[in-house]
Amino acid sequence: MLTKTQLTGLLSHLPQVRVAVVGDFCLDVYWTIDPAASEKSLETGLPTRPVRGQRCSLGGAGNVVNNLIALGVGRVAAFGVVGDDPFGRETRRLLEGGGAACGGVLTQAGDWDTPVYIKPLREDREENRLDFGNYNRLRDEVGATLVAALAARLPELDAVVINQQLLAGIHTPHVQKLLNGLFRSNPDGIFVYDARHLAGVYDGCLLKVNDLEATALCGGTYEPGDAITLEEARAAAVRLFERRRKPVFVSRGARGCLVVDADGLQAVPGLHITNPTDTVGAGDSMLAGITAALAARATPTQAATFGNFVAGVTVQKLFQTGTATPAEILAIGSDPDYVYAPELADDPRRACHLEGTEIEVVETLPQNVRITHAIFDHDGTISTLRQGWEAVMEPMMIKSILGERYAVADETLYGRVVKRVRDYIDKTTGIQTLTQMQGLARLVREFRLVPEAEVLDEHRYKAIYLDALMGLVRERLAKLRRGELDVADFTVKNAPAVLRRLHQAGVMLHLASGTDQNDVVAEAEALGYAPLFEGRIYGAMGDVTQEAKRIVLDRILSGIGADHMGQVATFGDGPVEIRETRKRGGVSIGIASDEVRRYGLSASKRSRLIRAGAVLVVPDFSQADRLLAVLGC
Repeated sequence: MLTKTQLTGLLSHLPQVRVAVVGDFCLDVYWTIDPAASEKSLETGLPTRPVRGQRCSLGGAGNVVNNLIALGVGRVAAFGVVGDDPFGRETRRLLEGGGAACGGVLTQAGDWDTPVYIKPLREDREENRLDFGNYNRLRDEVGATLVAALAARLPELDAVVINQQLLAGIHTPHVQKLLNGLFRSNPDGIFVYDARHLAGVYDGCLLKVNDLEATALCGGTYEPGDAITLEEARAAAVRLFERRRKPVFVSRGARGCLVVDADGLQAVPGLHITNPTDTVGAGDSMLAGITAALAARATPTQAATFGNFVAGVTVQKLFQTGTATPAEILAIGSDPDYVYAPELADDPRRACHLEGTEIEVVETLPQNVRITHAIFDHDGTISTLRQGWEAVMEPMMIKSILGERYAVADETLYGRVVKRVRDYIDKTTGIQTLTQMQGLARLVREFRLVPEAEVLDEHRYKAIYLDALMGLVRERLAKLRRGELDVADFTVKNAPAVLRRLHQAGVMLHLASGTDQNDVVAEAEALGYAPLFEGRIYGAMGDVTQEAKRIVLDRILSGIGADHMGQVATFGDGPVEIRETRKRGGVSIGIASDEVRRYGLSASKRSRLIRAGAVLVVPDFSQADRLLAVLGC
């Protein structure tokens, strides 16, 4: 959709681009409440709410302007209305300070308060908001002056964003009539419209809406929060394009974006993000990215992909209406992690299996596929020696985050930490432990319950975790050596037999694990299949910049050539190996193993693996004949 070379070229072209933003300019005001200095008011007898700090940032159309400037767009002009009040002066100051041209920002005295959202924050949680501007009334003469100012600048512009944020904003019936006339008289102009309430009022624009808004424009009666199926979103997007004959962008949140233009419908997948997210302002970020890319003459699908990258950066910036720089976009877009088939992942009723088997076919493989290289993850794919590692890591992370408050934290705080930890472990399953511990250090700092001087680095957190985990592993290995249990008790059903069959068939086997190199070698030797890999066993080396699974894939790819990547199959129960194989064009096979029983399907793993890009999903290796036949082995 957008290669690294294309992305770099697009970013380099943005300084020559000129974009205007006309819309509802708002101000977000954050007040950090600290009750430590509270006192009782002499006038009311009520406790005061002391504000330790305050900051202001642009919202609505102002956030679009900020995003365009941060992207490196050469000239950004603002067209809107503020009130004759301190908030209006602050809005103008922020726009001008950021580098926007503000000749089109008008001031209406009377009947207009600058739209402001005041957001009190207590312990990083937003309390009831205070809003200004809900009763605004734009005068017709002010609206006419605004549109005339935009029309005068139009010959200088490459694209125009039309933002509608407020019911009591600038988009009165009079302004709608004037803008529609402007669009009709400039049929070749790039006008991109994004609306919160009035999505159907402008023709002649490229339309950017979310899936709920798209279905509503087509007669749907869904409520906010309702799940809009992919089929419904697709149908709405196509109908809107047929009605408007201009490109339509339908955003689907974490599930990506649909694009319809004269070339048909394209789906841009969502991004896999492991960090905590805050979606406030994400729509504005995506809108800015789409418009900037279109102004730089990108195709609509490329523009949607670019907008997706911009939003992927900003959603990771908490408690702010964030922006994305070219460096940040290049970092997330050079090697993006996509989410595949989320509808299928979330709904097992959609599953399609090979007849008479438990082999789920997510995507049909070519009939002539023949695997010559097989990469196996270890823990949960072959071995279950470390089964239960999540139950070791979870309490360890919770205790690290809560610190001295572990024993006394109230139920609300404890529940927030538990939820955050479980979500993090779920998203990072399969990456090397040291990288997970880097994330733990970030979590500790995120909650700010442990003094900075007492926050450990990733190596020390890893040592604490492994000390607890290896005690469990050593006990299991001791039972294996004493003959109290055997290999079948510590491997996924039929896994060793499949390894032997592949080896006998001449398939080159590779073992890639996020576990430390020495440990994974020792465990493979104890379970008896290490010789089948002929020394090709790769584990973590204590360096977070060296991902074992990525190294293996790179070595194989360089050895057999990119044109033959379809001969490589990766078997894994974690998303990392599946995702990396999918990126490189290999065959990704998800092992959705129930590690307790060592056979049968884990529904949660199935969902993760499909999202990561698995083309086949199996619960274990019990149906090896059919599975290996599909792979040409």
